[in-house]
Amino acid sequence: MKKIAKFVFAAGFYAASTLAGFATTSKPTIVLVHGAFADSSSWNHVVSRLEKDGYPVLAVANPLRGVKSDGEYVARILKSVKTPLVLVGHSYGGSVISSAAANVSNVKALVFVSAFAPELGESAATLSGKNPGSTLGPTLDEPVVLPDGTKDLYINQRKFPEQFAADVPLATARLMAVGQRPITDAALAEPASNAAWEKIPSWFVYGEADKNIPPQTLKWMADRAKSKKTVAIQGASHVVMISHPDEVTKLIEAAASEQ
Repeated sequence: MKKIAKFVFAAGFYAASTLAGFATTSKPTIVLVHGAFADSSSWNHVVSRLEKDGYPVLAVANPLRGVKSDGEYVARILKSVKTPLVLVGHSYGGSVISSAAANVSNVKALVFVSAFAPELGESAATLSGKNPGSTLGPTLDEPVVLPDGTKDLYINQRKFPEQFAADVPLATARLMAVGQRPITDAALAEPASNAAWEKIPSWFVYGEADKNIPPQTLKWMADRAKSKKTVAIQGASHVVMISHPDEVTKLIEAAASEQ
């Protein structure tokens, strides 16, 4: 149990004693929110670096069911932490942190990692199609129809490495493909009802070889949000936090240091 409390990122759980301990540090708590087709372990390389530098860290298990409901779930966790917060979202997780932060007063910064930063009424699906370049659609596997008529979406395991993680070692990408978590089609199509980046300072990092979200769109969202700093990594895939954890960690810590 002590190991679980210390390494909450591994399974997305958190312990009350760990959360209480965060209040004793002078550094903000970094909250990491993964996106579609991933899980909290996608942050492992970033977590190890942040913890080495003395930051308390939580990596939340994003339900991937809907922007509003996922945002509410994350917000309930945030309200258990009394330190200043820096929220970090990957991909669809960007929509979630922008929703969650709207009603949490101690969020001081948002960091978007190859992530959506939707305006009110925009969805992940509409933003993905704003510019050409996303090749996600043809790589999706046969959807799983749920009782309410919505569908769980997966990337075909064979196509996953090239589509999602082209700059990650192939053996690792194959493991990611097997362990991917599905997102509902409804979540990707759900319009944002909050846009916390309009009021909270934001930072952006993305890969210039992203095949899920067109890099042109990622840059456009960063510019629209008046990003405090935007880092575009040449040749990097959609999972820059795995392939380039040093650059991602550096940007997160830059956001945290301004608080």
